[in-house]
Amino acid sequence: MTSPTNTDSPSGLAYAVTAYFLWGFLPLYLKLVEHVPAVEVVAHRVIWSVPIAGLVLILLRRTRDLRDALRSPKMLAMAAMTAALISINWAIYVWAISIDRTVDAALGYYVNPLFSVLMGAVLLGERPNRLQIIALFLAAIAVVILFIATPRPPWIAMGLMVSWGFYAYFKKSLPIGPNQGFMLEVLILSVPSILYLIWLGPEGKFLSSAYDTWILMGCGIVTAVPLLFYANGAKRLRLSTIAILQYIAPTMIFLVAVFAFGEEVDPARQIAFPLIWAALVIYSVPLVRQMRRA
Repeated sequence: MTSPTNTDSPSGLAYAVTAYFLWGFLPLYLKLVEHVPAVEVVAHRVIWSVPIAGLVLILLRRTRDLRDALRSPKMLAMAAMTAALISINWAIYVWAISIDRTVDAALGYYVNPLFSVLMGAVLLGERPNRLQIIALFLAAIAVVILFIATPRPPWIAMGLMVSWGFYAYFKKSLPIGPNQGFMLEVLILSVPSILYLIWLGPEGKFLSSAYDTWILMGCGIVTAVPLLFYANGAKRLRLSTIAILQYIAPTMIFLVAVFAFGEEVDPARQIAFPLIWAALVIYSVPLVRQMRRA
């Protein structure tokens, strides 16, 4: 069992940056399975992540920690919570890309750091400083604009923001190593995933063609590898550092959506995105100063 650290390490920085870059390119892969229902894609992401995560534990000789966790009802309950949150996040994300709403997905991950500040104030009693309050106010204005001035309110962005925000919150406090924690999550999710695929039977896309079979199996690699990098990075970095680094992924997702997928940014989003970016700059200034002092 391990506990989260309150200091930054070079290895943690390398793990986290790698994870965010891989997530930035993930929409390109998920676009290949846009013809597959989102729930089915999530089921395969779970199932094919199990052997990869298991192999990592075997190579690191950490299987005993996993066995201990499986015997702990409290640990299983906490892991079930994070597993449920990450599965919801995956489903929304896959669905958003399949219906050409990748820009909304990017928006959700942009707003997430500010949502984390709000969570800290509400759940942990943390008092945001003046700049953080200004950032939250700008983000709130952007969200209001999106709900009022667009024909499609940003429910996708809000769903991704809330599910990932709470996942990161509970994941940080999960008292188990990052690799063991991920393995525990996918093991828990593998039960409903297998049952769902059995229920689908021949109507499922798996084995319907060589292309679908290989591309769905590959979902395990593109799912497990970034999450394992992220989990290891989160344990070795401060929460504020993680918050700064996570801007990498939505920036890349936004660029992919506009330049690779050709998605349009409507007038409301042309106003909202600059407000979000301004809020993130204001929010980041004290964090960067704090990191330099540290």
